[in-house]
Amino acid sequence: MDVVNETPAVPDSPSGLTHLRHDGTAQMVDVSEKATTTREATATATVHSTAEVLELLGAGELPKGDALAVARVAGIMAAKKTPELIPLCHPLPISKVTVDFQLGRDSIGVLATVKTRGVTGVEMEALTAASVAALSVYDMIKAVDKHAVLTDIRVLAKSGGKSGNWTSDDWKTGTPPRTGTVPPEGGRA
Repeated sequence: MDVVNETPAVPDSPSGLTHLRHDGTAQMVDVSEKATTTREATATATVHSTAEVLELLGAGELPKGDALAVARVAGIMAAKKTPELIPLCHPLPISKVTVDFQLGRDSIGVLATVKTRGVTGVEMEALTAASVAALSVYDMIKAVDKHAVLTDIRVLAKSGGKSGNWTSDDWKTGTPPRTGTVPPEGGRA
């Protein structure tokens, strides 16, 4: 049997990308020397639909039932499964996941926050939670709206670790992001 790409990892790839070895092949980053800190990330996604469908969604009257309860659980489960879905993500001891929703006139914002005490961040877990929760909302409404659209999947904020805290400009100022999600001091559905 031929062995392919068994080149030892070189810490500094020519591109400066940590997930690439010197020869350009993928690697899982060595985080064994990183400090354990409390880390948190918040991500969002938006599902666009019609006012009529969103009214049914908010009232829990969709043909498939309570879409928000299902989507919340789907997002939480997805955060825990991130390393199984994203090949170079490290398994993390996730300590908290929240998935919240903000109903708008023609969209629903999904807001997922993931927290851990570990050696690497949880941005991918938050993005996965928000994405899968949005996909679950889509699945629950597709019978009544085949034209629903998912948009604006992104990280809003992160904290902890060597790189410190980061917040998107609109989230930091409390201006609602274009996704329709709630700013930090706002209420959540």
